[in-house]
Amino acid sequence: MNVVVCVKQIPDPAEPGKLEADNTLDRSGKLILDESDSYGVEMGLQLADASGGGEVTLVSMAPNNETSGLRTALAMGAAKAILVSDEALSGAGALDTAKVLAKAIERAEGDLVLTATESTDGYTGTIPEQVAALLGRPSVTFAKHVEVAGDTVKVQRQTELGYDEVEAPLPAVVSVTAGVVEPRYPSFKGIMAAKSKPVDQLTLADLGIDPVTVGSAGAGQEIVAVDEAPAREAGEIVEDDGEGHAKIVAFLENLKVI
Repeated sequence: MNVVVCVKQIPDPAEPGKLEADNTLDRSGKLILDESDSYGVEMGLQLADASGGGEVTLVSMAPNNETSGLRTALAMGAAKAILVSDEALSGAGALDTAKVLAKAIERAEGDLVLTATESTDGYTGTIPEQVAALLGRPSVTFAKHVEVAGDTVKVQRQTELGYDEVEAPLPAVVSVTAGVVEPRYPSFKGIMAAKSKPVDQLTLADLGIDPVTVGSAGAGQEIVAVDEAPAREAGEIVEDDGEGHAKIVAFLENLKVI
């Protein structure tokens, strides 16, 4: 079974974030594999192994032909990658990204597409569903357990009260939670092998996408301002003189919490 895993390469969260002149995140430096996507990579590797054959193909969109994050996922065991990099994608919104990923996924021809629930630098949580809709495939979100039986994917979908058992015919799109598996650490052998694994670098023209329909030109949105979060104010200390509970209730009522 061939599994396609969507991975995002992001600026290192340990470094102070910088913004471009248009208030979008500066992605000009080295990018790393989004930790949330490492779970999808590991899940894909385990499913491919369990099927007795097949491989994992990575699909990503990043500026400047950046492959550092992809090499990490390749070192984990993925066989190859498809990277879409084009200057026209600067300022791309979630739907733009989904359009690009969907086209790249079509080239990969996978039986199952895995994604994270959301990226740690965007947090829209919409791309998995958008990709599924564009591909015309069934979609299951928030998977905490995934297995494949024949032409069916069986998922335990996490809910507030536990989980639902959901089945969908393949090919399908499944977004996984952080607890679905424990990602492996790339071995030295894997790191060395990743350097020679193929990364197919594509542009919008290669995918047949008109540049004016994506990126800043077609995003349909604009970040007009970014302000610093207000400093946290000191809390109010309630001394219990026998009526502490009443003071707390009055405080909460004033905040319209109760």
